Amino acid sequence: MALLFDHITFHYRRSLHPVLKEFSWQVPMGKTVLLGPNGAGKSTLLALGADALRPPTGRIKVRELDAAQRSQRAAYRRAVGWMPQHIRAVPGLTTQEQVAYAAWLKGLNKKDAWAAAARALTQVGLAELGERKTATLSGGQLRRVGLAQVLVHDPAVLLLDEPTVGLDPAQRARFRELLAALPPERPVVVSTHQVDDLSELFDTVVVLDAGVVKFEGSVAEFMLLAPSVGSERRAEAAYAQIVSREH
Repeated sequence: MALLFDHITFHYRRSLHPVLKEFSWQVPMGKTVLLGPNGAGKSTLLALGADALRPPTGRIKVRELDAAQRSQRAAYRRAVGWMPQHIRAVPGLTTQEQVAYAAWLKGLNKKDAWAAAARALTQVGLAELGERKTATLSGGQLRRVGLAQVLVHDPAVLLLDEPTVGLDPAQRARFRELLAALPPERPVVVSTHQVDDLSELFDTVVVLDAGVVKFEGSVAEFMLLAPSVGSERRAEAAYAQIVSREH
């Protein structure tokens, strides 16, 4: 079992309608792209998986670790790497210090956290900016810092929320290279509302709409939803086939 959502119900305090209701899903092994329109529940789902939000009902587990069990919570959080949609610079910290701090929060000692931060920054192509204050970085550079913060403690599961937002084409290509270099058996979920982020790099496509999984299958199966459309528009057409059914 990689990451399991078991009959989760969650709603925000100011909303009467749940974002997720009796939601169950097991994250597949390998790389999964989580597609869905804005407001579909993608960010909420990943935040729940990271234990940044906690559901009033249902269970979330990584292997034998249950996020609801206080005694297992620290180990659960170490097992999950979460990149939220918004990455913030920590005032006064350099790039390497911010990534090392993230590693320390996950349980690494100071020496190991510093070394792991240097490795993670190299992975995301920011080694030369290690001494730069994060407050001076561009939006694209800050997103790569966020990715380094996820990779720094070598988690068992990666949850990446809109990781390519703000990246230029070269940086997006670098991100795909990073994904390709990850161990194939490690579960990785990349959420996006941009169908052009879909590539053969992914093992599984999941479409979430209004808190419900409307499709789950391989890239090839997803593309078969629009067989008569040209290859350059097929992903867009297949996506429209799914989300337009309920709108």
